[in-house]
Amino acid sequence: MTERPLVSLGDLTWDVLAKPDTLLLPGGDSTGRIELSGGGSAANLAVWARRAGATRAVHFVGKIGQDRFGELAVAELQAEGVSADVIESAEHPTGVILGLIDRRGQRAMLTGQGADWELLPGELPAETLRRCGHLHLTAWSLFRDPPRSAALHAAQLARAGGATLSLDPGSFQMIQSVGREVFLRILDRLPVDVLFPNDDEARAMSGRGDRADAMDWFRTRFPDALIVMKLDEDGVLIEGPAQARVQVPATNDRAVDATGAGDAFGGAFLTGWLAHGDAVRAAQLAVQVGGWVVSRFGARPPTDEDLLARVATHGAGAA
Repeated sequence: MTERPLVSLGDLTWDVLAKPDTLLLPGGDSTGRIELSGGGSAANLAVWARRAGATRAVHFVGKIGQDRFGELAVAELQAEGVSADVIESAEHPTGVILGLIDRRGQRAMLTGQGADWELLPGELPAETLRRCGHLHLTAWSLFRDPPRSAALHAAQLARAGGATLSLDPGSFQMIQSVGREVFLRILDRLPVDVLFPNDDEARAMSGRGDRADAMDWFRTRFPDALIVMKLDEDGVLIEGPAQARVQVPATNDRAVDATGAGDAFGGAFLTGWLAHGDAVRAAQLAVQVGGWVVSRFGARPPTDEDLLARVATHGAGAA
């Protein structure tokens, strides 16, 4: 029997990544490295699920503008083997994200609110969602409405068809802007099976400064979910209803650009977890893929022999 698809719903954007050679000064000029490519957290996760060896089909659902940026972003998805249901808007442009990368590889993102923020429930491909095996959402689809109603309806459709559900909280700053309690009430409407907070998001959601205390809070607040807490150079902390608390170490890759590393981690993790159900094995693949991404520039660097070797060694098909 063919495995039911992994569907990632949310943002498909055009990314402008910039890493200055020197400190940017008001009114000044500098040289640096700039990259233009398709992006968006939900779209990136779909790409990385494919790259990490997903045997099931990977599908994206989202909204773009009727413009060249949207055409290019969709073409890049398709070139990666990701199929898509993409709604085109004549009223809103394709979203653009500006990412500024510092010398330590950390990034600050400025997100333009484009068509990806305007997805409506009536625009959803209902049959695609009912037939999926897993639906992934990011909190970028929850911070305002629209597209919140569409994301919540998509989760209902997928759940009714028997799918599992994962969520990436997206941004500690946006959680703080929306308000912690408001954000948590929104999450109460989502029967999440896997939750992917990073360290900052875990603190913003839990109100706890210590990672162990934050994990205790998550296990109480989301007792039915597998919590996969991304800790950058400290790896990942995992605990769930059927999974004892385990910390999987990070790789020794040198950080060049953290853009997209969390999405790559999530895509690789879901590829493994959906294939065999072993969260530790899935995390071992995910830290390898995330480490590879963070040691290169951009959210989707070109695949090379190093990445292929890591996936072959740690992927779902590895012995």
